[in-house]
Amino acid sequence: MHPFQLSRATSVDQAIASGARYLAGGTTLVDLMKLDVETPSQLIDINRLPLATIVETAEGGLQIGATVRNSDLAHDERIKRDYAVLSEALLAGASAQLRNKATTAGNLLQRTRCVYFRDPVMACNKREPGSGCSAIDGYNRNLAILGTSNHCIASNPSDMNVALMALDAVVHIQGQGGERDVPLDDFFVLPGDTPHIEHVLQPGELITHVTLPKPVAGARSLYLKLRDRASYEFALASTAIVVSTDQGAIKDIRIAMGGVGAIPWRLPEVEDFLAGKPATLASFTQAAALAMEDARPQSENGFKVELGKRCLINALITATQPA
Repeated sequence: MHPFQLSRATSVDQAIASGARYLAGGTTLVDLMKLDVETPSQLIDINRLPLATIVETAEGGLQIGATVRNSDLAHDERIKRDYAVLSEALLAGASAQLRNKATTAGNLLQRTRCVYFRDPVMACNKREPGSGCSAIDGYNRNLAILGTSNHCIASNPSDMNVALMALDAVVHIQGQGGERDVPLDDFFVLPGDTPHIEHVLQPGELITHVTLPKPVAGARSLYLKLRDRASYEFALASTAIVVSTDQGAIKDIRIAMGGVGAIPWRLPEVEDFLAGKPATLASFTQAAALAMEDARPQSENGFKVELGKRCLINALITATQPA
């Protein structure tokens, strides 16, 4: 690990003015520093800033502070009652010890688990732009099949981000230029020819909180995660769903998938297709085919096309079953 200077912020403004990298739970950043993938010269601890609360908004939703721990968020009674998909996604990720440290903002910014990104000896356009992508002709079993490019096929590893995408979350950002609100749909950036740019956050900007809209009356939500083992493993395919039905037909639905996309993968075309359709296996099978229509599998992850379809179909069946 390279030497670095550590300081502690006493206010949001001080943190932003420092020009340093932000440190909260450190469950991703510190790991990458140990691997020499991340080499910041300055860190500023933001754990004592007033960003660790979950409060109700005037619109009936929730405001989740940037440093709320994943465990606290998953077990919050309001989250479990009104946003079950988020609680389930959080509890499906990492381990209890890591969830006790990991934060909301840190999870949003979690970086890929591609083995080549995490190995400074290997070529990786995400880590070193222009060096190449070793994964394309190498080990790519756990990598993306949607939203990839000729420069990068890494997948987004977060479970939480998939649920937040299905919940229409909004990210609130503060920087020296002021404050701005970014819908999560617009927060992540596809790799294209600049895979080192993963989101719209600018240097020095700080995520202060995330807001969830008022829960949809009568909706059910769930998170289904398929992986190689039952715990402490990243998704090969996952589905987050928020859905309401009326007399056996789909009234309103939001869907996002994980494990298959370069970013948390929202499925607006599938949502539009299912709106008004009967909640039947036939409808869900057509929807799954549509979801994987643009998949670009690599040498070792072609199985994800069928796995993604099955994941989505099973999630839809479970979410639309009578209570």
